[in-house]
Amino acid sequence: MLEIKKILVANRGEIALRIMRTAREMGIKTVAVYSEIDRTAPHTLYADEAYFIGASPSKESYLIGERIIEVAKKANADAIHPGYGFLSENAEFSEAVTNAGLIFIGPSGESIRTMGDKISAKQTVEKYDIPLVPGVARAVEDKTEAKQIAEQVGYPVLIKASAGGGGKGMRVVENSEEFDEQMNRAVSEAIQAFGNGAVFIEKFITKPKHIEIQVVADKHGNVVHLFERECSVQRRHQKVVEEAPSSCLTPEIREAMGQCAVQVAKSCNYHGAGTVEFIVDEKLNFYFLEMNTRLQVEHPVTELITGIDIVKEMIHIAEGKELSVKQEHLKIIGHAIEVRICAEDPDNNFLPDVGTLQTYRRPQGNGIRIDDGVEEGMTIPIFYDPMIGKLIAYGENRNEAIQKLTRAIDEFQISGIKTTLPFGKFVINHPAFKSGNFDTRFVSLYFKPDEEKKSTDSENEKIAAALSNYLLMSGSQKATTQSQVAVNSAWQKNRKRF
Repeated sequence: MLEIKKILVANRGEIALRIMRTAREMGIKTVAVYSEIDRTAPHTLYADEAYFIGASPSKESYLIGERIIEVAKKANADAIHPGYGFLSENAEFSEAVTNAGLIFIGPSGESIRTMGDKISAKQTVEKYDIPLVPGVARAVEDKTEAKQIAEQVGYPVLIKASAGGGGKGMRVVENSEEFDEQMNRAVSEAIQAFGNGAVFIEKFITKPKHIEIQVVADKHGNVVHLFERECSVQRRHQKVVEEAPSSCLTPEIREAMGQCAVQVAKSCNYHGAGTVEFIVDEKLNFYFLEMNTRLQVEHPVTELITGIDIVKEMIHIAEGKELSVKQEHLKIIGHAIEVRICAEDPDNNFLPDVGTLQTYRRPQGNGIRIDDGVEEGMTIPIFYDPMIGKLIAYGENRNEAIQKLTRAIDEFQISGIKTTLPFGKFVINHPAFKSGNFDTRFVSLYFKPDEEKKSTDSENEKIAAALSNYLLMSGSQKATTQSQVAVNSAWQKNRKRF
């Protein structure tokens, strides 16, 4: 059995720090890699060793696998943990690490390759009777054939890039008249984004919930699921609020989805931590969507409700150890909700907002966890994903988690950039979210920043008008002072928090 003594973390920001902290708790040394702009970043300073790997753009640093492997050898590291993003789902990188005599803390290249292509993944899992969305689990290139399939499946249909992700190469087609145009767009976008124009066609679920199951598997054939995460609140097909467990699943459906996820992992001889994603319709019928062969951004909510350190489990699995838990011993305790902190302006279509963190003061208190990779005074770069951290709240039940998270958002002080925290507060306190009756259309249905601004401005105008009327009637200096205080107080009460 192998013993890992030093890990190179092939990533940056909050996920690099999160992995390093668990490694330090386990008595394992860590090696950071950094780009030009990350010379003094928290993850660079936290590691036991740090090595420069290139210019700020990721294609000149964090995406150069050969350079990262060279650094690992130079530092005498035993293993490489890729985190998420960058090279985490790159089959060639996984294999290159292994071929270099190092341990890749993640699945094999073969598993990544199988599940990384959506068509291949569907063809693999359908042999195990895993429910699939009606459609075809093969690439379709001929437009005439594609349109025939769409007619058989029934509109609306979804054209989706086989190698896609993040909503790229994806088009919803409502009728046959617009099919050709949407097909052309999907293929073109897929080629530009992934270098692969293969697409497949499936029934479009009109009110879908996005629910995923966390799995961990060792190299001895043992696989367990760590229950589900509700990830339906998304913008541009990317998650922004996640929770565990889901408020809509029955114990029977939860168990059925969990067992399906285990079978998906077994179908590709998986080892490590992975996530099986499902689409769930209005009647709680669930269908396999894809498998993410890496650690997920939202893994903290699962850790909080199970007590399992998923990164620690990944390291043990890479060493060849068996899983530390059995399925019958796992149970859900409490409720956790995560809000992603992205340097984006929700009022401006979630466009990235770069700048300097003039103020950055974290909330504290029972049940609050913050995974981040920034400090006050840092400049948020334009080269990477705009997510700078995650704010997670844990409570005995869902309502308590919402209350704790609301309080923490209010106490989080950030200035210098716009963030998604106010949007997160809006989401978790919206009646639809609180009731659990929401789906992936949440943002388009309920988030209307222009209307909210008009409502706030109108309320302030009414307050100002009433106070001005009072001032005219009283005609006193004292009234002037009181009125101004009242106006300021009203503005403070009604303004948005950033």
